[in-house]
Amino acid sequence: MTSRRSTVRGATTTSPRADVAPRSGRQHRARRQRSGTPAEPQQLVVTALSHAFPAPGAGRVLRRGVSSAALENVSFTAEPGTLTAIVGPSGCGKSTLLRILAGLVTPDSGSAAIGGTDLVGSPGGVAYHPQRDALMPWLRALDNATLGAETCGRDPAVARREARALLERFGLLGQERAWPDELSGGMRQRVALMRTFLMPQGVLALDEPLGALDALTRRQLQRWLLEIVALDQRQILLVTHDIDEALLLADQVLVLSDRPGRIIHIEARPDAAARLREAESGGDRAASTKLLTLLSGAGGSMNTPDSANSGCG
Repeated sequence: MTSRRSTVRGATTTSPRADVAPRSGRQHRARRQRSGTPAEPQQLVVTALSHAFPAPGAGRVLRRGVSSAALENVSFTAEPGTLTAIVGPSGCGKSTLLRILAGLVTPDSGSAAIGGTDLVGSPGGVAYHPQRDALMPWLRALDNATLGAETCGRDPAVARREARALLERFGLLGQERAWPDELSGGMRQRVALMRTFLMPQGVLALDEPLGALDALTRRQLQRWLLEIVALDQRQILLVTHDIDEALLLADQVLVLSDRPGRIIHIEARPDAAARLREAESGGDRAASTKLLTLLSGAGGSMNTPDSANSGCG
């Protein structure tokens, strides 16, 4: 069967041919995301990821004996409708792990897939929230918030309507026309977080998204994240340096060792209602002490209300 060509508004298109092979899973996923269709919730499977960077001063090309291992044999699964927190010492590869899942870094070995579709080396498979807000200085707050969704092919009018509905919850009501340099650091981070949540991907990878927020807004967004996990059914991966935040928000907490990062413990957590009760009553102190002990042995320190405000990037 030969193809038929037609012109729509001056553009030439080709109708499908019967002898063309079906799209691969990656092509199908890319097409869905370009059309803005929300991805169907599916299991995330990470298997034996390892990666090394050039050692300081070694240049960009890895040579024997001059590499610096960042991650080693990292494996875990995450189910739809769950939040997985990732904690560990500073420099243990937490952000590298998210960048691998986001398709921005190609690991030396291992695999990562959602619903059987490979994520490695394929940007756009997850909605990625970096540590920096990365707002476009020439776009107003609302336009920055909808930029990711529109880039993925979502209807701009729909994205803007959903963004306006979230303004009050994100503490941005009345700021939608502000330029980035007119916003505080916390407000900029909230705009960036909204941008991530408006994207259609089935996995959200959040790198310390609440770290720059004031205590009240942080508490409000923590509660909102709990609601989103229950209602949205997307997986959320959350890098945090705050143990109490991890214990409150996560269905499971991955504890990474010092560099190279290896998973040394997976802390299973009760349901969200039980976690809220624990946080309010102090019932999560035993779990907090356990994780602090593990991290002390792993060569790092973490933040709790009773500990110093130490970094853990």
